[in-house]
Amino acid sequence: MAINLLKSVLHNLGVVLVSLALAYLGTRVDASLQFPRFSSPVTLALGLLLIALGFLLRLWATVHFYRHQMRVISLEPQGALITSGPFKYSRNPLYLGGNVFCFCGAALLLGSPTALVMTALHLPLVNMMIRREEKQLEEKYGEQFRTYKEQVRRWI
Repeated sequence: MAINLLKSVLHNLGVVLVSLALAYLGTRVDASLQFPRFSSPVTLALGLLLIALGFLLRLWATVHFYRHQMRVISLEPQGALITSGPFKYSRNPLYLGGNVFCFCGAALLLGSPTALVMTALHLPLVNMMIRREEKQLEEKYGEQFRTYKEQVRRWI
């Protein structure tokens, strides 16, 4: 269990670093286009809160993946359909935690309008990936996945 937790922490620290790097890239674009950055105690606090929530949600989900001897990143359907833990509330807690919470949080933390727009623009692409994954899961798990899909929302 300790190794799974360590792997989960390290994996998700990487996601936080990527979100901060993309937000930093947004600040560079903002500067070159002369977009004003925003900053207030509220946006800083909200940014930190979203990053922390995203990290913790992803940590919870990756621990469940590793507990079932599954890979977090895979192009093929996994060996089990996980419906417990965070997957009881969202079919995609990894995307929700990283692509929504961490990316938005980092954009708010660094005060980058461009990073917020980049986050919003990439979400339809993430949704397309999710739909592809759901099709694979439905082919592999059939009625079990369809029942799960009816009970649990895609995002939140």
